[in-house]
Amino acid sequence: MAVLTGKIALVTGASRGIGRATAHALSAAGAAVYLAADGTREELSAVAAECRAHNAFARAEFGMFDLADAADVQRMVDAALAIFGRVDILVNNAGIRIRHPFGDYAAAEFDQLVAVNVRAPFLASQAVVPAMRANGGGRIITVASQNGIVATANSALYGLSKAALIYLTKAMALELARDKIMVNAVSPGPIETEFTRARMEREPGHREARQARIPLGRWGRPEEVAQAILFLASTEATFVHGSNLVIDGGYVIH
Repeated sequence: MAVLTGKIALVTGASRGIGRATAHALSAAGAAVYLAADGTREELSAVAAECRAHNAFARAEFGMFDLADAADVQRMVDAALAIFGRVDILVNNAGIRIRHPFGDYAAAEFDQLVAVNVRAPFLASQAVVPAMRANGGGRIITVASQNGIVATANSALYGLSKAALIYLTKAMALELARDKIMVNAVSPGPIETEFTRARMEREPGHREARQARIPLGRWGRPEEVAQAILFLASTEATFVHGSNLVIDGGYVIH
């Protein structure tokens, strides 16, 4: 079982879905967590309370940030450092989706999605590196996507951003290894979250169509992605570096 007692984790996009499940997993393993999202204060407060309930010593704090704003990304890292004094684990989970047929994207949509999905993890990772170096190492884990590996309709921009994160993971891993900062990514496939359930309601048949392409025959759960992130954050993953762990029930193998 992974043990993270004494570690400090910063999780972005922590108000729901994979981010929320990750905050639970890390805090249950003993980490103190700083939860960041642009959701509501009520959502973040609820997740923080849930994290604190894992054990008598659990600590969870939160802040609301607009990760499309480069200055807010730095403010997020500064806030976590001001409260906890260090960041041992950064989970770059926050992301947005904008779906159109190729040719229908507006320039402003390109800028917004790239700002949140690529620039924010890039800048957040840069911002935590000095603190991690000072502490003798750390873990950076980025949530990419199966869409960064295989193409799907109406996802050119989203897939582009996730493919960029997979490359960024490799580049950071190469350069930060000497600082004992281990860098990895996870690429979830069809995961049932608040976002995907809303799409299922809007598009009858979407669940069944996607499920038919999953060899394991079901959608994944946020907790299954969170457990992989927990593994990569823990001392059990001592020789996993620069990898992209695909968590998709076999979706991309055919």
